[in-house]
Amino acid sequence: MTSDPSDLEHIHNRAYAAVDDGKLNQAGEDFELLLQHHPENPFYHYMGGLVAKYQMDWTRSLQYNLQAIELSEAFSQAQHWNAAIAATGLGQWTTVRELWAACDIAVPAGEGAIEANFGIAVVRLNPWGNGETVFVRRVDPVRARILNVPLPESGHRFGDIVLHDGAATGTRFDGERDVHVFNELERLAPSEFQTFIVFVHAQSKDDMTALLGINTPGLGYAEDWTHSIRHYCLRCSYNAPHSHADNDDTQWQPERNLGIAAQSRLSVEKLLKDWAEGQPGRRVEGIETGEHPLPPREDGHAWWLAPDADDDEAGDEEE
Repeated sequence: MTSDPSDLEHIHNRAYAAVDDGKLNQAGEDFELLLQHHPENPFYHYMGGLVAKYQMDWTRSLQYNLQAIELSEAFSQAQHWNAAIAATGLGQWTTVRELWAACDIAVPAGEGAIEANFGIAVVRLNPWGNGETVFVRRVDPVRARILNVPLPESGHRFGDIVLHDGAATGTRFDGERDVHVFNELERLAPSEFQTFIVFVHAQSKDDMTALLGINTPGLGYAEDWTHSIRHYCLRCSYNAPHSHADNDDTQWQPERNLGIAAQSRLSVEKLLKDWAEGQPGRRVEGIETGEHPLPPREDGHAWWLAPDADDDEAGDEEE
């Protein structure tokens, strides 16, 4: 164990640089080493908790952040939010409520999971990977229920409950106003609905409207992916000012791709049968089951940070 001030300064600089570079294992080891020499430093405890958060190690993250709160002379919103995220990941609801109360955020009283309405937002699923964005309804400050039918490759489903970060990394227009985009951290509860990929021939927009408007038992949600999925470059994904050539999507495309969330294939088959029989020219051309495991978290880049405005790499798929 080194005690040379110049060595500790080097470790300090390396630790912060490792966070910026997405090297979480290195950063975690360095902050732990720094804390062996400076156990009363709240900033090192906070950074240890931050690293553990992005490793989804909720026990360590909560311990670090609670220690940072105890050692800090002034109130820190960031420490409390990260502690609340970790406690939420652990399902420690008494601690969660205490932390939100300290932040003057009102949540329903009780002993179990918080179930409230914190409005519509967007969550970027698997932000360390392809980064598909979906609309969600927030049930507490850091948990949300998915409202879209995600692409199967995301490993997610309509109705999943996900834990998301507290800092927004952009905005999206929800049809009425701009809403925040948050990075997902972890899926907490999988949905009961399966994802079915459906291919149909719809002569007109009215035909598609009729299909999406059918309500049948066992159906969660039907979404016209041909209309809703857009591929965004990284700048657009993070709301960085910049322009693209306009795409002409005014001409109707009869061949439509749908994502349907349902409890069983029978529910999907009944939905499509009723729709196809309702008007000549409607055809069902295929039904596939789309189920994939959650992709593993990838380290090596700081996926939790919004990129610079001049960074124009491949970005999100949005619904």
